[in-house]
Amino acid sequence: MAVDELQAIIQRCQILEEADFKGEDFNLFQVAGQKCLEDGYAAQLLEVIQNEKNKVIIKNMGWNLISPLVRCIFMYKQEDDKREHCLKILDQLAQLCNPKELFLGLLEQIEQTSGEQVCQTVMLLLQPLQTVLLKLQNKKAYSVGLSLAMIMNQLTPLPVPYTKQQIQEDKLGLCQCCKAVVDFAKPFVNEVVKNMEKSSEYNDMELKEELLKFCMKSLKYPLLTAQLEQLEGIEEHPFRHFATEIIDILWDIRELIPLVFLHRKDKSPHWENEEFADIERKNSADSLACLSYLMFVQHFGIDCFPMVFSPSYLLQCNMTHIEMLLKRTEESMLSKGLDLFESCLLRIEDNSLLHQYLEFGDFINVPQDLVKVMTLCPIEHLRKKSLNILQLFIDKFDAEGKYTLFRCLLKTSNHAGVEGYIIKNIKDQIHLSLTKPCDNIWFTGHHLISLLDLVLLLPEGAETDLLQNSDRIMASLNLLRYLVIKDCESDNQTGVWTTLAKIEQNFLKPLHVGLNMSKAHYEAEIKNKKENRREAHSSNTVCSVTVGGEKMPAMTTEMQLQVLHSALFTFDLIESVLARVEELIEVKIKAVMDGN
Repeated sequence: MAVDELQAIIQRCQILEEADFKGEDFNLFQVAGQKCLEDGYAAQLLEVIQNEKNKVIIKNMGWNLISPLVRCIFMYKQEDDKREHCLKILDQLAQLCNPKELFLGLLEQIEQTSGEQVCQTVMLLLQPLQTVLLKLQNKKAYSVGLSLAMIMNQLTPLPVPYTKQQIQEDKLGLCQCCKAVVDFAKPFVNEVVKNMEKSSEYNDMELKEELLKFCMKSLKYPLLTAQLEQLEGIEEHPFRHFATEIIDILWDIRELIPLVFLHRKDKSPHWENEEFADIERKNSADSLACLSYLMFVQHFGIDCFPMVFSPSYLLQCNMTHIEMLLKRTEESMLSKGLDLFESCLLRIEDNSLLHQYLEFGDFINVPQDLVKVMTLCPIEHLRKKSLNILQLFIDKFDAEGKYTLFRCLLKTSNHAGVEGYIIKNIKDQIHLSLTKPCDNIWFTGHHLISLLDLVLLLPEGAETDLLQNSDRIMASLNLLRYLVIKDCESDNQTGVWTTLAKIEQNFLKPLHVGLNMSKAHYEAEIKNKKENRREAHSSNTVCSVTVGGEKMPAMTTEMQLQVLHSALFTFDLIESVLARVEELIEVKIKAVMDGN
């Protein structure tokens, strides 16, 4: 019987001195203890462990029972008495065992767990692990750091619940586990705080550094991935609670404000291996971006924040984080980047952001990243939001800043729809310059002529794909029509009349030629389709067609004809606006000649 075997080993070891325990004794104790647990004699094993006479034996050998003990705890149901006995054994081992040996045993158990049991195992062992760590004298900071790192490494592969339903279900227990891990860390945070209060020159930085590493890892996972908006029907959002606790720890150990502004460039570890150094930099960038999002969007810790910084400086500080987040494809991170950018911009007054900020690389890169989100992101609400934020960004700059930004986006966007949108913005700025009493040199005169050189031209001359570039072409024609109507030749504030010959050469004439070529091509294509349809047995014949340089999905002949007619309609629209522009130019020139 398992209990008899255990008693025999205990009696044999009771007469030995602690130094005389052999490897064989450890093995026999482990096997007998494991058999007691597996055979359902947890109550008897608990009695043996609680017996004062066995204190020395349990101190040296008890840690060997951790692995079978954890297995048995998960095997029994919640209401089972045997499970309760096992939990009491675990508590006793935490009190009685050699802290160093038990620490390693607990850590090994956490390391070996995987899949659905990760959170259950971590939550089960956090309390005994905390008890052991508080008893350690040597290498305490290292041990705390190792424990937190091991726990976070085990949690990181788990998917973070994102929707309201996923958070409420918490299938793997990650939400509960995050709360438990923070509670686990609190005594060590309190220890650092206590020591810092004792002395303003607190030199024992090891424990503080380990807690800082834990906070940085927590910011990257799960907080960077988590949905952190308030959700209706969830009284205490687990990840919002976790975020609050992490911010509180950073404030308590006096690292919150330095992290927000100094980016801890001097604190990053030195890696001889450049690949490791890149990983460390990326992880740090992710964490700092999340921290900024928590503070400036969700307002965690904002009460601790010194209200002495200008909105433009805060935007400058956050542009690195915004750029990093906008380059990500995951919805959770991309939306955080957009929210952070919007939050920083809303603090700034319109037309107040100095053009010199565009000398910083981030201020040029971020709008280009926004354009990529607008044109490539598969999530509609993020595409729409990025367009609104681009407009917000444009609105904040002074006139020279807007001018510089327009030039940059026209050269880099490579998207007709975006170029059309920028050209519409240029038209709005010209309108302000002409109608309001302000000395705006950037959207009149020679500066505007230089900008119009980028706007009023066809990228590839007469051979430009007019269908693909229709948004840009229509916006350019509308701008030219506006300039001709609004700016008299005698005033020539915009300089458009001076450069009219160049505009006709680079834009209007090639557009005429391109329209004639395109219409002829599409009309011939329609004629061919109609002839093929008559010859075919059925009008539902499926084939493919290339429009605007892209091969379209398989369509019936009828569908293809609809697309081709739609293209012809677009060309007719462009042609009608072009005719109206040329008519207006002719009328204005004739009026001046008649006046002369």
